[in-house]
Amino acid sequence: MSTALIDQILESFPVRAGAFIVTLYGDVVAPRGGEVWMGNIIEACKVVGIGESRVRTAVSRLVAAGQIEGEKEGRKSYYRLTERASDEFGRAARLIYRRPNVARLKGWHLVLLPHGAEREALVSRLTRLRFGMALPHLAILPDRGEPLPPLGAPHFLATTEDDLTEVARGAWHMEELEERVDRFVTGFAPLKGIRCAPRDALGLRLLLVHTFRQIALADPMLPVPMLPQDWKGPEARNLFARLYLELSPAADAAIAETFVDRDGPLTADPTRIARRIADLSYS
Repeated sequence: MSTALIDQILESFPVRAGAFIVTLYGDVVAPRGGEVWMGNIIEACKVVGIGESRVRTAVSRLVAAGQIEGEKEGRKSYYRLTERASDEFGRAARLIYRRPNVARLKGWHLVLLPHGAEREALVSRLTRLRFGMALPHLAILPDRGEPLPPLGAPHFLATTEDDLTEVARGAWHMEELEERVDRFVTGFAPLKGIRCAPRDALGLRLLLVHTFRQIALADPMLPVPMLPQDWKGPEARNLFARLYLELSPAADAAIAETFVDRDGPLTADPTRIARRIADLSYS
């Protein structure tokens, strides 16, 4: 039953090896020391139909991109998150697992985009931070009091009573995000109440996180008047939280049984895991 569900989800939500390995590190490895044996990466990817050659190619690319770094001990290879990647994973985890910040809108973050070659790299960076492009040279994001990392461009806070809704409207591809949210709710609802073997539970949880991650990291948390009329964002988050909690006992058993680093079985950071479970329990 669970294997059939994995296949069904993969039909609707195909995965790329590199992106899935990033999900594996964020969900499993980062809160357990940041390092894991290559064999564990291969086995986790095998559950969702990603073969060993694709895994090895993807790992090499992640190393080249500075996200992970490897070391050999005997005939085994182990890969650890780089310091830069650990910071990025921490910011992503806050968006994925924590309850959304529903604090009153304080205003808007505004970033002036430069002309020239550096603009493309800056737009890519700001997009990863959920900024939208309101004008060709103006990026915008709702300000609810959360800190931002250094942006590398002139950054202003619009804290007046001026209404920037019309400027911001259309800055994000909300129709595309809405379609992704709807597909997530439809595709993962059949998992409610499922019971399965530890290996399959881990595969399903990783697919759950992988798919929801793309929503959480793209959702700018716009004011209600700017949201699509039938917006299912809260429903998607509640479904994600429920399924994550249901799958976790069996998934964590699979991790405890087989996942290792150079020192032995992966050891979870109890504070980080407890915080994650608490946040999801009250989503």
